[in-house]
Parts: sequence; C-alpha cells; structure tokens
Amino acid sequence: MQNISFLKWETREENYLIRHNVIKRVFDVFFSSAVLILGSPIFLLIALLVFISSPGPVFYGHLRVGRGNKKIKCWKFRTMVQNADKTLINLLDNNPHLQLEWNKYYKLKNDPRITKIGKFLRKTSLDELPQFFNVLMGDLSVVGPRPCVEGEIVQNFGEKTNFILSIRPGITGIWQISGRNNLTRDERVKLEETYIQSQSLILDISIILKTIPHMIFSKGAY
Repeated sequence: MQNISFLKWETREENYLIRHNVIKRVFDVFFSSAVLILGSPIFLLIALLVFISSPGPVFYGHLRVGRGNKKIKCWKFRTMVQNADKTLINLLDNNPHLQLEWNKYYKLKNDPRITKIGKFLRKTSLDELPQFFNVLMGDLSVVGPRPCVEGEIVQNFGEKTNFILSIRPGITGIWQISGRNNLTRDERVKLEETYIQSQSLILDISIILKTIPHMIFSKGAY
C-alpha cells in the first residue's frame, strides 16, 4: 500500500480522518486530462444525441456527498426528461410500490422519466463521462467509493460512514465491477471498506481496466 498522509478535518459534530494520497491525486489529474482530450469527439457526439433526443440542457448536476461529508455536484449527461424531480414527486405520490422501491434504492429500475438515449447512456455508464471534470476540480477520484446522495449515507453505511467518507468518491470503483445494483447493501459496504484499506495505484489501474468490459456488458446497471 502506498504511503498516505492524514489530516483531521473538524465539523461541529465529529472529527473526520481525511486521507490524502499524493500519488493517487497526480494519477487522477493526468488520467482525467487524457480522457477529456482524447475522448472529446465522443463527448461531442453524446452531447449532440442528448440535445436532439429531448428538450432540456445537455448536462445535469446532481448533489452528492463527497470526502469529509462535503456536498458536491456530480455532473452527468442528462438522461431524463425536463423537470424530472417534479415528475418523480407525482410518480411516488400515486404509486406506493414505487415509493417503497425509491426509499430502499434511491432509484427506480424501470424509471419512466429516462429518455431512450438516456437508457443506453446509463446501461453503459457513458452518462458519467462529464465527471472527469469533477476529478480535475478535486471533488472526485477516478477510482473510489460510489458517491451517494445525502439520504443514502446513514442508511447504507451506518457506523462505517466516517471511514467511507475519508476519501474522495470515484467515477468507478470496486462496487461497479462487482455487481453494482445486484449487490446487497452489506456486500457493498464491505467492498468499499476493503478498497479503502487496500487502495494502491496498481489496484486503481486494475479496477479501471475491469470497468471497460462491465460498461460493455452492463451487468447490474440501470
């Protein structure tokens, strides 16, 4: 495991042990820069498809919880219709079974708000490509725990919350290559915990390489 320096970050409620890995950060910057430069034609093509598929902006910023409990906005290509948040409220109010599914997973497996191109982008995780900008800004890492919405944190991580939030969330990670939504909550937490304890540059590269076939075959993605 690579050497990691530590810095305590204080809130009014408790102390977080924030993990700083210089080599990981340097790799993140160089890798993300390469993806954004070399992948620019793909970015432009996806942006065009999103633009012509339905009215609305090309990008969508979703609030998530980052390292040290910091609120961050994760950018994605828009995969839903406009006013999706208002549509969700109506859906949940009129469909109790969907409300139960949302309360458990914070997503719907057959979400009627998703556009046709959006379904493809989600299945292949191509909708998350703009998050490489988040990496450059320092909000995300290329590899790390999956970024969660605020309501998921205590429900999913419990007493492991501070440990999971001690490093930057990742665009991809051990969860994404191990079954994604097919995993139970406990399985996911164990995987994220194992990654944080074992993180290294070699492990990150291995996860990145394994992410590619998982994007193609889309197992557990929706």
